[in-house]
Amino acid sequence: MLDWFKVNVQYILPKHPISRLVGKLAAAEAGSLTTWLIKLFVKQFKVNMDEAMYSQPEDYRTFNAFFTRPLKPGVRPIDNSENGLCHAVDGTVSQFGDIVGEDLIQAKGHKFTLSALLGGNPDLAAHFKGGKFATIYLSPRDYHRIHMPIEGTLTDMVYVPGELFSVNPLTAENVPGLFARNERVVTLFDTPVGKMAIVLVGATIVASIDTVWAGTVTPPAGKHVTHWRYDTEGEGAITIGKGEEMGQFKLGSTIVVCFEADKVDFADLATEQVTRLGTPFATFASSADTQAQPD
Repeated sequence: MLDWFKVNVQYILPKHPISRLVGKLAAAEAGSLTTWLIKLFVKQFKVNMDEAMYSQPEDYRTFNAFFTRPLKPGVRPIDNSENGLCHAVDGTVSQFGDIVGEDLIQAKGHKFTLSALLGGNPDLAAHFKGGKFATIYLSPRDYHRIHMPIEGTLTDMVYVPGELFSVNPLTAENVPGLFARNERVVTLFDTPVGKMAIVLVGATIVASIDTVWAGTVTPPAGKHVTHWRYDTEGEGAITIGKGEEMGQFKLGSTIVVCFEADKVDFADLATEQVTRLGTPFATFASSADTQAQPD
């Protein structure tokens, strides 16, 4: 009964206003109140502050600064194998596997489509039909910066307006099409294993989704899908190396990573597996053409 209430109350809550209010509070420099909130959060969620570049709650002027805290150098070494991809985040594997036609698994009994996930654009979705995907959930205690699994050159970014349901496992198991109905930022890259999409999915009280090239993409929340295209050659090209930061969440959420068909293998991935940034994520498929494919 309690689980039913936790899920269904989200349909009636004003999720965007609540999330934006929390965002303003998280950005406020509130002195001792900010420090108290950080201490409470660290205790409640058992955050490992020994890994943080700044380990004391008093080091942070805002809750957002704490939540997006950088890690100490060397805490997350990046897998340097030539034919391997590294994990993009600290989190937990929710689902992974083959994209069957356009369908991705959300949870047992729930699926969603590539086109819906990528903002209703069939041309973008076409790259990933028959490919592979992995969905990774970032809990409140996790490090909340997103890094590149492999070197890539940015080709597209799409802002998709939507709901702000929670993305925790309980909600994922009970809200149809969750990751394709929440607000999200879709990023596409040309990589040595073809096209790769990293979708940053918003959630309740996620106050901001940022990228390193565009800054804050949301808020404010838009009403329409917005698509940016980027030069892939010349001085304007945005290329980000393996393991380098590409974005961040201010408060936790989920990423969905998609690859083309026959390009990568998830040999050692498992549902509910804890992930750590930089550790092995996937390998080049033996049949993969390891040159980035043009549009």
